[in-house]
Amino acid sequence: MRHVPLVLALLLALAALVLAWQAHERQRQVEREWMRRQQALQTESAQSQVLAEKAEAAARDAVARAALLEARVGEVAAQRGQLDELVRTLSRSRDENVVGDVEAAVRVAHRQALVTGSVEPLVAALRQADERLLRHGQPRLDGVRRALARDLERIQAVGMPDLGALATKLDEVAHAVDDLPLVAAAQRTAAPAAPASAPATAPARSRPAAPSRDGSAKPQAAPAPGAAASAPVGGGSGLGAAWATFAERTWSEMRALVQVRRVDTPAAVLLAPEQRYFLRENVKLRVLHARLALMSRQFDTARADLRAAQADIERYFERDAPRTQAALELLQQVTQQARDVALPRPDETLTALAAAAR
Repeated sequence: MRHVPLVLALLLALAALVLAWQAHERQRQVEREWMRRQQALQTESAQSQVLAEKAEAAARDAVARAALLEARVGEVAAQRGQLDELVRTLSRSRDENVVGDVEAAVRVAHRQALVTGSVEPLVAALRQADERLLRHGQPRLDGVRRALARDLERIQAVGMPDLGALATKLDEVAHAVDDLPLVAAAQRTAAPAAPASAPATAPARSRPAAPSRDGSAKPQAAPAPGAAASAPVGGGSGLGAAWATFAERTWSEMRALVQVRRVDTPAAVLLAPEQRYFLRENVKLRVLHARLALMSRQFDTARADLRAAQADIERYFERDAPRTQAALELLQQVTQQARDVALPRPDETLTALAAAAR
């Protein structure tokens, strides 16, 4: 009975601890809930800010679209003015319309030829203009047709380079650089075939014909009846033939290990294996830069890059290889054809059209 108060005290202490622990857990849950709600509020605040920014961007976009619509309205007004001018132009005489259309077509074709670097648009426009004037059948426009014929003959006589074909050739060279054989990586030539050794001397007793080294069977000479007793027992002549064959094969293998070649540029042979990839990439970059300069009508830059690429190929690659010769030939063709030719102007046609429009 004396221990009952002590047990009750312990139970009360344990209950107090449990209650304290539960209170602590509830406090922690409340803190976690508060943190979660705070994070949710922060997330919603960030989303609200993003939405506000999007709304502001949409407002700016709407303003930009309104400005664009105003610009479109201005363009429509300008186009309407052009349309009115076109209606007034159509009200003129038939001859003036034909002359104006032909002049506009020739000027547009000349600008297109200046942009593309090809005379084909201008030639096509002059031919179409001549056909239209022929169908029109107006005698006073015969002078314009004669001017068209002279300009057409003069323009066709000018040899303009075909930039598209030249660019295609440079693409072929750029693709073929990876397959060109390098001087530093040249394959070892096959060793010359060793001459057939002399047939071994027949041993003391006769044996069937032994095949030679080239696969054909050579008959063995039978020993004389009297020489059988005097032949050496150990077969010394057969041992000498085997030794000679072994020496020939050894000498052939040794000759195959060494290859003597004439190289004009020692730097091509001393090229390190890790530098071969960069050499090919450098050649391809030169070819592609020449192609870009060619399409930009910078012919001096294109020729300089082509000569540099050709020099690198001749220095570091096998010149006698068919692929190398083909690549050098393509580069030579492009270098010869990549020249700046002044595009002729259809001055006589434009002068004749201006005189006919008066």
